[in-house]
Amino acid sequence: MISEKLKKARDFEAHYGPFIQDRNRPAYHLTPTIGWMNDPNGFSLYKGEYHLFYQYHPYDTKWGPMHWGHVKTKDFIHWERLPAAMAPDMDYDRNGCFSGSAIELDDGRQLLVYTGVKAVREENGELREHQTQCVAVGDGLNYEKYEENPVITADDLPAGGSPFDFRDPKIWREGGTFYLVVGNRPADGSGSILMYESADGLRWKYKGVLAACHNQFGRMWECPDFFELNGKYVLLTSPQEMTAIGLEFHAGNGNLCLIGEFDREKCHLVRENVQAIDYGLDFYAPQTLLTPDGRRVMIGWMQNWETSNCQSSSMRCFGQMTVPRELSLKDGRLYQNPVRELKACRSYQILYRNVLLTGMTTLQNVRGRVVDMTVNIRPASLNAMYSWFKINVAGDGEHMTTIRYKPECNTIRIDRTRCGFPHDIVNVRDFVVRPRGGEIKLRILLDKYSMELFVNDGEQAATTVIYTDVSADAISFESMGSVIMDVEKYDLIID
Repeated sequence: MISEKLKKARDFEAHYGPFIQDRNRPAYHLTPTIGWMNDPNGFSLYKGEYHLFYQYHPYDTKWGPMHWGHVKTKDFIHWERLPAAMAPDMDYDRNGCFSGSAIELDDGRQLLVYTGVKAVREENGELREHQTQCVAVGDGLNYEKYEENPVITADDLPAGGSPFDFRDPKIWREGGTFYLVVGNRPADGSGSILMYESADGLRWKYKGVLAACHNQFGRMWECPDFFELNGKYVLLTSPQEMTAIGLEFHAGNGNLCLIGEFDREKCHLVRENVQAIDYGLDFYAPQTLLTPDGRRVMIGWMQNWETSNCQSSSMRCFGQMTVPRELSLKDGRLYQNPVRELKACRSYQILYRNVLLTGMTTLQNVRGRVVDMTVNIRPASLNAMYSWFKINVAGDGEHMTTIRYKPECNTIRIDRTRCGFPHDIVNVRDFVVRPRGGEIKLRILLDKYSMELFVNDGEQAATTVIYTDVSADAISFESMGSVIMDVEKYDLIID
């Protein structure tokens, strides 16, 4: 039996969602049915299909009382829209159903684990949001919240843990035991990731602090995900209030990857490497799943909080997800590449080899806004290194978004200053890449309102939203000095 609040949301999206025509949406990046979308939730395999839920406010393109939107897919490219899965309709989640995860149970049902938010007036008169962990169980379409919710409360926190910053559980199972990690703010005011275990997914026991920030990488750590990959353990999280650290981490709401060994006895991740997940302007709150063929696939919110209120008044939906990405570890680093299923959408190959570039040029039939393009660059002479190389996309003479590589300092710059965004925001991001003697491989995915860059076969990724009208589809190449360039370009056709 669904609640009146959930029925209202479902009726609203069913009535108004179809008015948002496909031509106004990206071709292969997921957007909400209507209204607002942020964090991916419940990214999981259920009865042979991949389900994805998301933070959802159907009634406005601004953040509001959080519902859970719902879609599913068989190939990570074509998404089927399903009715909203949850609404903030209980006392313990009356102010929002915040982020969480999902898992299939042995009895064939799907378990959702999420953060319930309830605003409470404190003795000093201050209104504070108490956060607890809750569950719901369903059949892939309809879900019933557990009658004994919440299942993890402030009583289950370690000493000094905050009940006001206690959110975003990620669940998994090993053998017959369920585990989850969840973000929390301990007594030092920074972030930590706590770990819990359960025999049935309903009754949970605190295990320990998996990782702690100690005010080193931001403050509160949100949206954790923890998994084994290529013989190591990986913790992904999204820190708030980051301060910039060189060109690896930028200020504000960031993203963080910790790689190391898992000390099960102490319930502690022993760090061996720390890096950003994505080096672009728009990436937050990623979540992963494990496919039946053994791939670890990640999806993230393709937006940032600093720009999320800068919207056109005519928009009926806001927010999109990244293309799902396959993860691997090499040389102690996280690699990521678009899911292989995307290659099945490639059409109209355009191929250029050994193009000598000095100055600026365009190439015949290399243009478009729904594109998969790979560019290989190398110096034209071993005795004369070029100063810089640029790719300009989504151009029309007035607008463009630029990727620039400088081999002398081994930096890439993403610059959307001229993409048409009419607000004074951060539009430029620089990051360092591994030196390769002036050689670099850049794979670029364009999809109307976004650009995703994958460097050197996935060694680094950088994601940015762009705002240029889709009629601006020119692609050009520039260099200061001589380079040799290979270009392989496809249009992407999504049936």
